[in-house]
Amino acid sequence: MEKYYISTAIAYTSGKPHIGNTYEIVLADAIARYKRLQGYDVYFQTGTDEHGEKIQLKAEEKGVTPQAFVDSVAKEIRDIWDIMNTSYDRFVRTTDPHHEEIVQKIFKKMYEKGDIYLGKYEGLYCTPCESFFTESQLVDGKCPDCGREVQPKSEEAYFFRLSKYQDSLMNYIESHPDFIKPESRKNEMINNFIRPGLQDLCVSRTSFDWGIPVDFDPKHVVYVWLDALTNYITNIGYDPDGSSEEFQKYWPADLHLIGKDIIRFHTIYWPCFLMSLDLPLPKQVFGHPWLLVGEGKMSKSKGNVLYADDLVHLFGVDSVRYYLLHEIPYANDGTLTYDLLIERVNSDLANILGNLVNRTISMAQKYFQGTVTNRNVMDSMDTDFLSMISSLDEKVEKKMDNLEVGEALDEIFEVLRRSNKYIDETMPWALAKEDTKKDRLETVLYHLLEAIRVCGIFLRPFLPETSQKIQNQLQNTREERVYLEENSYLVGTPEALFMRIDKEKKLQEIEQQNQA
Repeated sequence: MEKYYISTAIAYTSGKPHIGNTYEIVLADAIARYKRLQGYDVYFQTGTDEHGEKIQLKAEEKGVTPQAFVDSVAKEIRDIWDIMNTSYDRFVRTTDPHHEEIVQKIFKKMYEKGDIYLGKYEGLYCTPCESFFTESQLVDGKCPDCGREVQPKSEEAYFFRLSKYQDSLMNYIESHPDFIKPESRKNEMINNFIRPGLQDLCVSRTSFDWGIPVDFDPKHVVYVWLDALTNYITNIGYDPDGSSEEFQKYWPADLHLIGKDIIRFHTIYWPCFLMSLDLPLPKQVFGHPWLLVGEGKMSKSKGNVLYADDLVHLFGVDSVRYYLLHEIPYANDGTLTYDLLIERVNSDLANILGNLVNRTISMAQKYFQGTVTNRNVMDSMDTDFLSMISSLDEKVEKKMDNLEVGEALDEIFEVLRRSNKYIDETMPWALAKEDTKKDRLETVLYHLLEAIRVCGIFLRPFLPETSQKIQNQLQNTREERVYLEENSYLVGTPEALFMRIDKEKKLQEIEQQNQA
């Protein structure tokens, strides 16, 4: 069985993750579930990044130890991942003793190889981003990543020889055109960072102690990126003294799914670290777009932060999953507003999907007491419809292979739309009035049930609960992802999959909640 290793970035434990952070885990989950559907041996890793000065300061503000602070936030993050029904195989934490031990070994190995050396750092430091910048990298005198103030800092530090690997990295990117996706992010990395020349990277700090100690120089702690990025290998059994079978099986990762704001770390620092360790590079890094709320990026200061658990409470988990997966484009930022979410639930989920399943199961019950087989009384209009059902597999695969998840959902909904149109064209209620048309009526319903069965299977990675509800109503467990000429149905009781939302009423309810 072919393996597939997918990871999200590990979430920083500075606070509760908003819906934009949550988008990444839902996107990764849909890809992981789809690969399982295709028969891959999938390993799906997520988790939390728990060290650094920012955490130490936040813990001090709260009057708790850094460990108690990260324990609380890591639990909150994991709870939200679980609320979103994500099927990760391992939730990793960078405070796990095993991770810390292997990071120390990695640091030592790089030092002994001459890739890490002791020096002095002087630069402009952004505490929230835990990054140093040169004057020329600042934007309007502020941090280029978050726009906050930077402070001059100077301290003794260990450095990683990033410059040593510049040519090797450039050669790798040029010879592996799919390594960085989308294309726009690849061009940005090459033109803004690699071509101008890579600077050696600060990989230890002495001004705070909430981190993994450098075992041969304990006044230093390993700096965040060397600690955080190595989570992708420490947790599957990498060890400089001899790696596990699990590591041999799953590495290199097939996909690192990350936000576009941290692509530099994953496509420049991380590959160079791996080259230093003589390890193969991940096959692909995809820098996904952001989810904007209303007019802009979410921030607590703007008061426009939305949380997944609140949205699930208002709309249900699969409605929120559908919106995130369908509405965020492949390479551009997407927008979330309550209005748009309600419209999408009503038009796609309640109307196209819910209505189709309800009507079809109700007619199967009404006309055949739920028992439907293929009577093969065909009409010219059936051919296109049936071939559309059978070609869905290839279309979804093509979109998913390109990580065009929203477009994969569109392909499924095209078949659902066509199924609703097929009901209007065949008019089962008219066929039911003529005894001589009974076999034709049963054939029509059979075709519709097959369309729903196949679409229900394809919805499994995106809307797992809804897919299960569809299967429960069909009471059919055939797994073939094409139209079957020979199948039989004994359908259950029709139940609404999604209720239409009264927009004004729901918006009023949200307004009242926000004021409470």
